[in-house]
Amino acid sequence: MLLESAAHLFVERGYAGTSVNDISDHSGKTSGAIYFHYSSKEKLALAVVREQFATWPQLATAYAAPGVPPLEKLVALSFRVAQSLSEDVVARAGARLWAERRTIGVPVPTPFGSWALACARLLAQARTRGELADGVEPSAAAVALVCGFYGHCALTDELPGKRGWPERLEQWWRMTLASLQAEPDPAGLLARARTRIPAQADGSRAGRQDGPAQTDLSPQADLSHAGPTVTPPPPR
Repeated sequence: MLLESAAHLFVERGYAGTSVNDISDHSGKTSGAIYFHYSSKEKLALAVVREQFATWPQLATAYAAPGVPPLEKLVALSFRVAQSLSEDVVARAGARLWAERRTIGVPVPTPFGSWALACARLLAQARTRGELADGVEPSAAAVALVCGFYGHCALTDELPGKRGWPERLEQWWRMTLASLQAEPDPAGLLARARTRIPAQADGSRAGRQDGPAQTDLSPQADLSHAGPTVTPPPPR
């Protein structure tokens, strides 16, 4: 697949260090064939980023079941997103391209606004159920959670020690939930949330839906109960 070949090189070499000729050699497609589909390297990079974001509705769909407590949904979904950012080459490339967005000649889309809206909705539902600590405002907390989560995922591989991303993410949630929950029980909530993660959680694009899914966690879903929405500043 052309996008996956490009993604491998963007992950390994970055945007500036990857040429269309490199992608041609890696993918086995001629440069002419690549330019037929994408008129420039910038357009190819954008296609990789958008392919990453297209998996968001697919990931969210697995947590749309009614009756599941919203904080459990939020934590379980975070493990799926973190796994995708760690193990899926297109997701990793999309994250690196976003980090290098100032070297790309076209605006690079960001998922953070959609993530914050979905997070705010779940936090608002948790507040309605009496599960949020006093003083936790869903929209503001959602921005902090999304920025903290993404920064954690981006830095995990660079941290010392042999712990992998699941253990580090669980530690992050233990600290976060201690302040987020009205009656703190991080260990119990994490244990329940981990049972919500589908066995096939490999970040695969097989069977990806075309177009956004209207699910309980979809950014396009009704957010009228989430309180004032905030577009988060991009993590730095």
